Amino acid sequence: MSQVVTFGEIMLRLSPPEFLRFSQTNQFDVVYGGGESNVSVSLANYGIPTSFITRLPNNDLGDCALMEMRKRGVNTEHIIRGGDRLGIYFLETGAVSRGSKVVYDRAHSAMAEIKPGMIDWKSVFKNSSWFHWTGITPAISQGAADACLEAVKTASEMGITISTDLNYRAKLWNYGGDREKIMTELTSYCDVILGNEEDAEKHFGIKPEGLDVTKHGHDVSAAAFLSVCKQMMIKFPKAKKVITTLRGSISASHNTWAGVLYDGSKMYESSQYQITHIVDRVGGGDSFMGGLIYGLIAFPEDDQHALDFAVAASCLKHTIKGDANLVTVDEVQKLMSGDASGRVAR
Repeated sequence: MSQVVTFGEIMLRLSPPEFLRFSQTNQFDVVYGGGESNVSVSLANYGIPTSFITRLPNNDLGDCALMEMRKRGVNTEHIIRGGDRLGIYFLETGAVSRGSKVVYDRAHSAMAEIKPGMIDWKSVFKNSSWFHWTGITPAISQGAADACLEAVKTASEMGITISTDLNYRAKLWNYGGDREKIMTELTSYCDVILGNEEDAEKHFGIKPEGLDVTKHGHDVSAAAFLSVCKQMMIKFPKAKKVITTLRGSISASHNTWAGVLYDGSKMYESSQYQITHIVDRVGGGDSFMGGLIYGLIAFPEDDQHALDFAVAASCLKHTIKGDANLVTVDEVQKLMSGDASGRVAR
């Protein structure tokens, strides 16, 4: 089976234990994660060969991030070393009516200082069939954006399927890059596009027609996003599938979760899950993307099954502490079958 390649930054995540605020804690829990590395871990758990590409500092923290990927069965042979530091983000986990909070400390990280030409993309994509990137990578720095463009161009020339999670991050894009121009060029190479209504609006000015989603929350109908999907396909004619995640935030501890997939002629809609006691929602979209890529590879003629697998997989991620989704295909299929009992397996 040919491999899936992902490209982006893996960071050191530091979080106060449980639900403590930054001002309350005198210690931090340590996790390594990032959007694209999280996708690779999901795929490795599902038995899909996967390779993660990044730039890590040649120090102990870089070694720890590398070991985390290897521990999860992700191929790291094309990761390059250099730069002075690993990017960091601090996460304060919210509860009930208090939302979570993220503080980034990733300026001048090894990945932020990557440049085109540092990675031999033709060697990376040898024996690969899929390339995945997210909107976080070009938001880090101009060098990262240029390296990502280099990657999608090479992947496109080699006939590799390209996917993206648009992943708008308000606290990034501060180096002066033209976000809409950069994201439009990168996304134009994609076959599969994932994003929610905020991603589409912030990157491309695309909005659901006749609906203010900010005022409807979890009551939004999946059908309301058909206009977003259609507009995306007009803007990006190479795209074969446009997918939208539907998160309703009732509180920090209780979300609704569903998704829709549009293939240019038909809209597929998943069941909606009630996630009532969230353990960790960070990485929820990444776990959806990992499940979606797996589903599209494993069930190439069944978009409904692929979508349902992605939604169920990401629903389970909300029960797992840390960035990555550490579930198996069997566990996802159990939830898909309707068994949400959580009974002990003996």
